[in-house]
This record gives sequence, C-alpha cells and structure tokens, in this order.
Amino acid sequence: MTITNSTMEDLNEILRLYEIARNFQKTKNIVLWPVFDKELIETAIAEKRQWKIVIDKQVACVWATTFDDPQIWEERNSDPSIYIHRIATNPLFRGQNLVGEIAKWSKHHAKESAKKFIRMDTVGENKGLIDYYQKCGFEFLGLLKLKNTDGLPAHYDKATVSLFQITLE
Repeated sequence: MTITNSTMEDLNEILRLYEIARNFQKTKNIVLWPVFDKELIETAIAEKRQWKIVIDKQVACVWATTFDDPQIWEERNSDPSIYIHRIATNPLFRGQNLVGEIAKWSKHHAKESAKKFIRMDTVGENKGLIDYYQKCGFEFLGLLKLKNTDGLPAHYDKATVSLFQITLE
C-alpha cells in the first residue's frame, strides 16, 4: 500500500470513484454528493491536495485535503488544521479500513505541516458513518447547521453537518 498525490492521469479514475460513491449513497437513502466539477478535481491535483492509496497497482481510495475550511468550521478555522474531504473507496477495497489508514497518514502529514488538528465533516447525521469514523480515531464533535454555503458543493446547501476531529499531541 502506498499513499501519494494523485496526478492528472488519475482524473478519470477519481471521477469514476466519486460516481460509484454517489450510487452507493443512493442505496443508503442519505445525502447525495453532487457531480463534482472536473475543474475542482484538477485544481486539487495541481495544488497537490488530491491524494490516493494504491494497492496492487490499483487506486483503492481517493480524498482531498485543505488547510482552510471557514464556511464549515467557522471560528475554529483559525486553529492550525488539516481538513479532509471527498473520501471515496474503490469497491474492490471496501472493508480494508482505508479511512483508518488515511487517519494515520494524516497525523504525519499534519505534523509535517505544523498543524494541531485533523478535521473532516459529513453532511447529515449518518450514525453508521459516525461510528465508523470514531473507530478510525476521530472524535465526533456533534452537529452544526451551516450558515454560509456560498461556493461550496451543492450537497452543503442549507445542510447540517457532522463534525469530526483528531487532536495531535
């Protein structure tokens, strides 16, 4: 297993994994991700914020990071943090605790970047996902009704989000 930045050659696979994730969300009757703009993914790749786990020469999981997320984290955005977004797992690799691997990797990445927190959110109150993220080491901080979603992907519009955090020592 290797974790590395995604490249432009990964773009179609990333988009495919996001489509698979959307289809999976439909079966769970939860908030659906929108179709993410290709440019959003290209920008994350160009800025070295789009990541992948590769297992046996296959992309097993993808996600994006940022160091700034003010619309979701509001006043807590000033805390030195890394934010994780858009985790999508290749169905061939489900059940392998890849979010746990992302959490481990994030601790190292955050420390290298002088950050004290690893944070992520998910739209809605998905109890199964909350439990899973807690098993991966994230603390569930509760629910937050978003106030300003201008410029965020469509699934955040007027949404309540579940907030998660790992505090680094």
